[in-house]
Order: sequence, then C-alpha cells, then structure tokens
Amino acid sequence: MKTTIAEVAKHVGEEVTIGAWLANKRSSGKIAFLQLRDGTGFMQGIVVKADIGEDKFQEAKALTQESSLYVTGKIVEDTRSPLGFEMQVTDFELIHEAVDYPITPKEHGTEFLMDHRHLWLRSSRQHAVMKVRNEIIRATYEFFNDKGYVKVDPPILTGSSAEGTTELFHTKYFDEDAYLSQSGQLYMEAAAMAFGKVFSFGPTFRAEKSKTRRHLIEFWMIEPEMAFMNHEESLEVQEQYVSHVVQSVLENCKIELDTLGRDTDQLAKIQAPFPRISYDDAIQLLKDKGFDDIEWGEDFGAPHETAIAEAYDKPVFITNYPAEIKAFYMKPDPERPEVVLCADLIAPEGYGEIIGGSQRIDDLELMKQRYEEHDLTGDAYKWYLQLREYGSVPHSGFGLGLERTVAWISGVEHVRETIPFPRLLNRLYP
Repeated sequence: MKTTIAEVAKHVGEEVTIGAWLANKRSSGKIAFLQLRDGTGFMQGIVVKADIGEDKFQEAKALTQESSLYVTGKIVEDTRSPLGFEMQVTDFELIHEAVDYPITPKEHGTEFLMDHRHLWLRSSRQHAVMKVRNEIIRATYEFFNDKGYVKVDPPILTGSSAEGTTELFHTKYFDEDAYLSQSGQLYMEAAAMAFGKVFSFGPTFRAEKSKTRRHLIEFWMIEPEMAFMNHEESLEVQEQYVSHVVQSVLENCKIELDTLGRDTDQLAKIQAPFPRISYDDAIQLLKDKGFDDIEWGEDFGAPHETAIAEAYDKPVFITNYPAEIKAFYMKPDPERPEVVLCADLIAPEGYGEIIGGSQRIDDLELMKQRYEEHDLTGDAYKWYLQLREYGSVPHSGFGLGLERTVAWISGVEHVRETIPFPRLLNRLYP
C-alpha cells in the first residue's frame, strides 16, 4: 500500500511503501538509519542487516544524500521521534542516485545557501518554515471566508501608485507608463463598494533599496477592506484575525514549531484583545526609554518599534499617527484633524510592523483637497475619486505582510527564509 509520511499514523503495524528522498543517513554495525523525507514530513527508516540481507544492507549503506527511492516497511510507534513513528524497512528500490549534493550536513554560508535556494528548501528547517507559511495562508482563507468576505484579486500592473511613486518598479505598458503594484488597497476599496466585505491575497512590490532583515523587494499581502466599518471595528477584526492565525499554527504545526525551536509559550499568549497605545504616548514611552532624538511628527524606525513592543507580551496597536507622515487617503480624527484614524500593529520579540490600517476618507470635498495637496490631478486617480461621488460610506481596511508574520510566528530572524524564492536588493537568482 502506498502512503505518505504525514499519513503513517493510520498504518501502524502495517507494511506500506513511501516514495521518498534520503535526507541523511548513518550506520552502526549491522543497522542503518535512513532519514527520509517525502515532502509531507520527515521520518526515520531502520534497516537491519539480519532482516534485509547482506547485499541489500550494503546497498542501503551506499545510498547518497538526496537520492530518491521507494521504501517499503512496517510502521511502528516510536516516542523518541518528533513524528512519533518510524519504519522498519523490509525493502527499498533506488529511483535516482544523487551525486555530490551541494548542501551537506556541515555549516554553509548564507550566500551559498541563497544561491542554492532551490535545494535549500528541502532542509528540515526550511521545510518547517514553509509549512508554517502554508498554515497561515490556509487559516487566512478560513477566517475571512467564515466571516462572509469575498476574495477579490486586484491588478498587479497599475497606472498609478497607492502611496507615491518613489518606490515603484516602472515599466512600459505598450505606449503608457505602468508600475508593479505596491498595494491593492485602492482597488479593494472599489471592491468593498460592490461586495461589502472583501479581501485580497497576492504579491506586491517595493523598489526600496533596503537590506534589513525585515524587507523584501517582492512580498505577499493580505488586504481586507470593509464598507460601513469604522476604525475601532477594523481594529477588532485585525486582532481576531491575527489571533486566529497564531492559534491555528499552534494547533496544526506542532512538529514544525518544534523543528524550529520556537517558544510556543509566547505564541499561546496571542489572544484578542490586543493593547493599544497612541502615537503621542508612544513618543513619550520612547523618550522615557532614552530615545531623546525622536520628536513628534517623525515616523518610527525598527529600534523604536522594538522598544515599544518590549512593553507588551502581545502585539500592540500604535494608533493615531500624524497626518503628515501617513497616506493621503487616511481619515483625519474629527476631534483632532492633525492625526488620522489609523494604526500599525507591532509584533512582539522585535519583529516590527506586521499590519498597517486605517479608516479611509469618505468625504468627497476632503478627498478633492487631498488630491490637490498631493498633486493627484491626472486621470490615473479619477476612478478612485468617483468612489466618493457615488454612494460613499464610512469604510476601513488594512494590509498584513505575510513574510513578516511568518518570520514572527516561526521565530526565524530574516524574512528571506519566509518566502520560497526571495527577491532581495542584490538577488534575482534562483
């Protein structure tokens, strides 16, 4: 019977066949230990010379790293294994012998591993990170589908920018200028006026010459947008969503989190509601912590976000930033128009901002004023202004950066490990 490593719990005591690759091996006298992987997980296969015969045992000892094979054997319980099971091998068939596999069990430099990303993905650690990523995606669809949101796909090629053109990739669209999207948000606002509650999930691009551990050139965003929803209601959606995702990973990725050495006690605390701190109070908190150079009206950098996060054991919302440092479409606080109804959600443990969101301007005259202030006078933004002309309503939305969220939940240091094939400032290969 053919099965997979993920399904072996259903076949205890049975003889099964698994298509696998040899991740590693060791031998001790008359026993060989094969570390097998099949894409669904990792499992040990025990080859005993007395059971399999001299010739087959010598063949097992000669197997090379990342060779592919069909392995047949009996599934037995093993409490020492992270999986909880192992295979007592009775036979195997070599499919393809791998020669001189470049990523050996020894230490390799980061650049070497990145040059071999197509192979590095096979390692147990990278496999675990990608499984966590997959669970976050699955839980995202589950959360928004269960709450009646409609999935809408905004365009990747656009004729305008959501937040200014300084960090956009420019291209020619036949005879017109076009850009790779840095956010689907403007289009999602249009979708919300058609469907009420919507979300998108897709790639976005920032031509930002940054080399920090938090930045990628190409990354994925989850961008919900909600009609008839104010800022405070949006914050509740955000904290419920993040809590759902974290708890889903805790429940469904136990082996992967163990492989990564993640402190799950920290993740277990991630339950809504989340604390909130105003921008004003955050400035004071930073000054109290010795950041004497930060002044009201300045944006926060990574050290500032980390210092604020250290005051909490959950993600924290920083609310009501100055209007001058936020996007043109954010709604001013009616009681204090120099700040906007917005929030950034800062992850614990130094992982920085994972969500940015706001209530959007719904007043036509105020949006016209913003257009003039930001010189958005061309036809490219005409359609966006019309959303305020025809049945405008209060509405809010946010964007969650997938890779930063994967980094935080899985506990890896750099976002380059959180996407299958990262695009960095000096990396377009493989």
